[in-house]
Amino acid sequence: MKLLVTGATGDLGTKIVTSLLNRVPANQLVVSVRNVEKANKFQERGVEVRQGDFDHPETLDSAFSGIDRLLIISTDGDNETRTKQHKNAVAAAERAQVKFIAYTSIVNAQKSKNLFASTHQATEEAILKTGIPYSFLRNNWYLENEISNIQAVLAGGPWVTSAGTGKVGWALKQDYAEAAAAVLSGHGHEKTVYELSGKLMTQDELASVVGEVLGKEVSVQQVEDDVYTDIVKKAGVPDFLIPMLVGIQKSIRENTLEVESKDFEKLLGHPVTPIKEAVAQIVKQISSKN
Repeated sequence: MKLLVTGATGDLGTKIVTSLLNRVPANQLVVSVRNVEKANKFQERGVEVRQGDFDHPETLDSAFSGIDRLLIISTDGDNETRTKQHKNAVAAAERAQVKFIAYTSIVNAQKSKNLFASTHQATEEAILKTGIPYSFLRNNWYLENEISNIQAVLAGGPWVTSAGTGKVGWALKQDYAEAAAAVLSGHGHEKTVYELSGKLMTQDELASVVGEVLGKEVSVQQVEDDVYTDIVKKAGVPDFLIPMLVGIQKSIRENTLEVESKDFEKLLGHPVTPIKEAVAQIVKQISSKN
């Protein structure tokens, strides 16, 4: 039985492979990466490393050859680029006669109005069309996405948002990674959809938890999108990223991430990391880098 993880040198991918190494022998694991040199850490642990680039489908034929169970980790970039890349990967999986595909999607993918949803809708549909047994891991939001906000608070600034009272099911990447590893290495996950959400919270509620962890009052600055745009621009965020950041705030405000589910516990076999403990881990990571 050969298991393959794409994008394995990314932050989530690294955590997934590490989690898999606690579940299956290294000789059952294969990783597909654009830059093979970056995957030396896996090779040293006995994991087979293959070169595979979603922008060059011909590389995926050899990358996916002989693979039984495949995890496609969604790529970064604009929706059009990501959709094309994902479809290339799905087509290659079909050519390689892979027997199972897991895919990191987004909560409520098929009905969502989230700014990233179109890519996930198209990818899920492409996988369904192959007829290959699948599992859609519909991830909510990574708590790590809030690192810049937490850093601002640590520096004495306010928690700035234009997301209003929109709720998010934040969880650590480690929890999402363990859930993905459980599905890829486990049994009985064919033709499944898992909505993976932590406890639903507003920006104000999350900022309050950050305050508890830091032992200080955190001021939340709720602003309009245009003001938010000015603030992130003045903070030095590159112009090309600003529309995406504003779009994320709008998507949260419109409740596209307000999806409640117990699927996390089902896959992990235990509750997701409590939010206060998760925030404390992030704060510790930030502090250790300073």
